[in-house]
Amino acid sequence: MKGMQKIQMVVFDWAGTTVDYGSSAPAEVFSRVFTAENIHLTREEINRPMGMEKKAHIRELLKSEAGNRQWLKQFGRPWTEADVDAIYQKFEKELYSVVAEYSVPIDGVVETVKKLRDAGLKIGSTTGYTSAMMERVIPGAAAGGYKADCVVTPDLTGTGRPAPYMIFACMQKLAVYPPAAVVKVGDTVVDILEGKNAGAWSIGILTGSNLLGLTEEEYSRMDGKELKARKEQAAQRYLEAGADLVIDNIRELPGAIEELNRRMEKTAKSGAEEPAECREEEPYERIL
Repeated sequence: MKGMQKIQMVVFDWAGTTVDYGSSAPAEVFSRVFTAENIHLTREEINRPMGMEKKAHIRELLKSEAGNRQWLKQFGRPWTEADVDAIYQKFEKELYSVVAEYSVPIDGVVETVKKLRDAGLKIGSTTGYTSAMMERVIPGAAAGGYKADCVVTPDLTGTGRPAPYMIFACMQKLAVYPPAAVVKVGDTVVDILEGKNAGAWSIGILTGSNLLGLTEEEYSRMDGKELKARKEQAAQRYLEAGADLVIDNIRELPGAIEELNRRMEKTAKSGAEEPAECREEEPYERIL
């Protein structure tokens, strides 16, 4: 990296990161449409591909061991793209009817985004939802005090995560470059991969995340020791995907961005590319 660089833009995910604690809306709807086909998947199985474009998510569920086995038992034949399309149509219709109910900003989002804007950062966003779905989400989020400077969906770029094109579209719309001036913040493995594939920084969030896989009620009731173990497991999955940092909740994001700026300043002063060992791979509690 040549010369001094700082983070100029944060690209947020939506469900599970800025709205809809735990990505409850898509998880619930996936469960409903697959149960209607007499295919029963656990919340963990449903959550595993979360963050992908939704038709791609359906393919991943059908390709999974449990999904493929139950499909063959139920229908006596392999699933096809026609089946993916049919399930997606049911999913889209069901999600469209409920997604607005899950557009309330997660605790800490509004205050954190204000701090980032006050520091001069631009706010981009990418999602696995379509433009039509986001038309239902954006007004509810805005009523709750959260609004991104741009919203990019897979149908606008033709490709969803983990491809980098939605981040590139945010960069173009908000006139931000190079990728090292961008940080992707999300709650799934594919969010992390999206950021890394774009050449940007990636930060994973634990509280409220799809990766942690807990509702607010489950989170509040869980034994502290078990909750800590779950967070450590989720943090490790983020780090294995290439996350530069993992934070417990979104309120820690301004401090995380300061840490990334310090790393870039150190690299610029040394006149060398950032070595691999500078990419933190410690338990998340010690990252910040």
